[in-house]
Amino acid sequence: MQQLKNTLITSLPALAQQIRNRIIEVIATRGGHLGASLGVVELTIALHYVFDTPQDILVWDVGHQSYAHKILTGRNEDFTHIRERGGISGFPKRAESQYDAFGTGHSSTSLSAVLGMAMASALTGDKKRQHIAVIGDASIVSGMAFEALNYAGTTDANMLIILNDNAMAIDPTVGAFSHYLAQLKTEHATHSAFFSALGITYKGVVDGHNLPALITALKAEKQARGVRLLHVVTTKGKGYPKAEASQVFFHSPSQFDKITGNPLPENSALPAKYQDVVGQTLTELAQQNPKIVVITPAMSSGSGLTTMQKAFPDRVMDVGIAEQHAVTFAAGWATQGFIPYCVVYSTFLQRAYDQLIHDVALQNLPVVFCIDRAGLVGEDGATHHGVFDMAFLRPIPNLIIASPRNATELRNLLYTAQQSLEHPIVIRYPRGRCTQTDWQQPFQQLIIGKGEQLKEGSEIAVLTIGAIAENVQQQLTQTAEPEKYAHYDARFLKPLDEATLHHIFRSYKKVITVEEGSTGGLGSAVAEFATQHGYTIPLKIITLPDSFIPHGKVETLKEEFLKIRDLAD
Repeated sequence: MQQLKNTLITSLPALAQQIRNRIIEVIATRGGHLGASLGVVELTIALHYVFDTPQDILVWDVGHQSYAHKILTGRNEDFTHIRERGGISGFPKRAESQYDAFGTGHSSTSLSAVLGMAMASALTGDKKRQHIAVIGDASIVSGMAFEALNYAGTTDANMLIILNDNAMAIDPTVGAFSHYLAQLKTEHATHSAFFSALGITYKGVVDGHNLPALITALKAEKQARGVRLLHVVTTKGKGYPKAEASQVFFHSPSQFDKITGNPLPENSALPAKYQDVVGQTLTELAQQNPKIVVITPAMSSGSGLTTMQKAFPDRVMDVGIAEQHAVTFAAGWATQGFIPYCVVYSTFLQRAYDQLIHDVALQNLPVVFCIDRAGLVGEDGATHHGVFDMAFLRPIPNLIIASPRNATELRNLLYTAQQSLEHPIVIRYPRGRCTQTDWQQPFQQLIIGKGEQLKEGSEIAVLTIGAIAENVQQQLTQTAEPEKYAHYDARFLKPLDEATLHHIFRSYKKVITVEEGSTGGLGSAVAEFATQHGYTIPLKIITLPDSFIPHGKVETLKEEFLKIRDLAD
């Protein structure tokens, strides 16, 4: 870091280009969060150039934009293996570096964390330390960020908020606040009535790619005190023309040609992604049913909703990074006789747990929750694995919980959900591609709470839920005595198929449950059922361990942590 501080300002643009080249070179070969990190290269250099990190605390909100930060803070060599099993994380991580002051992966947490750090420093008498949060224009509109702003302005904390304004989340930012920021940029404002009203000193607007201007502004802030906000304007994907032109795609691209920027060709015969199955199916259903609306918290493209947005722009609502609002907003639609599909990633639904309980389930409103990225998600790691939803959803009364084993089942569940259900329903499905190419079949209404037998067997019943059924089926065919194993798909975690469970416990010598989730889901539900009805045959429960699962390829993580190979033990 001292080498950076000794560099002439005139030499810093060359360093910025080196960092960009490094990021592009690595991410082209393995995928990752490219656009956001390219957009803050100059800002990252300027922050570390001016401030005395890690003594001065620097927190990157979400962490999508932290790659340049990692390269500058001693992890350039390790960057080659970012997001690999055993390699460094794609997000800031306290255990990884002293420069990562706070672990992030979900948005809008930086302001609360940094405010806590700043007030702690004040209480211990440390008046020199600076506390900096870098937060994007999409993240700052989240409820938690507003809560922090509201409180911060009443304190005398020494806290600098860098508002990184690139007018993008994954998709373009939405809402009235984005229009307000646009107005500030247009007017080259030096004052903000909004932030002033909150007791926060506003300064701006600074070109986030002009290193001398950035350094001048940050040096002034280094000498300042109190709660203040510096409005910095950047371009997502800066310095890589393809990423600047296609900001949504290059938010987190898979492998691509680093020279042309074109994605590497995929096999055109590959099956669809689960998210696209959802998007295409909802578009079909919306054509038939005018009561269907779709709500998503800033996950439109990631959840496969782009086609439906174009077909029904008034019936697909991206509410920004606001999961709590999305859930209660959907509940409001349901009270008026509409059929709201709330499409949200499993890991992000955690942020709306209270709303799910009080505003939906308690009032028994028929909201349909499409939970994307359920189960292990791969290289994004612990902050993004959707492994807790079955456990945290199962205790909630009135809630139907379904997990289809394939794309056809997913399609039919989406269809079934809009057939005048009397309860809210959760439909959870994994990240990645399904295994079917013929999933677009005529709709079939499924019986709520009914599972299905997939394989006959004589001694041991294996019960699965969700897409892990295929992995288990393959494993069973490879056992020494495959004829011993019967295989059942639960399909519904709640209500359980009790008739089938009675049959299983009366007909077999042993029961094994397998689920791609934490303890508290299917295995726990079956154990409770067995205890309630006095069944005493052996029950083996295979779940993910009671630990946070690291990043790595999904199949590698399944092999290491789910241990389906133990079925025959």
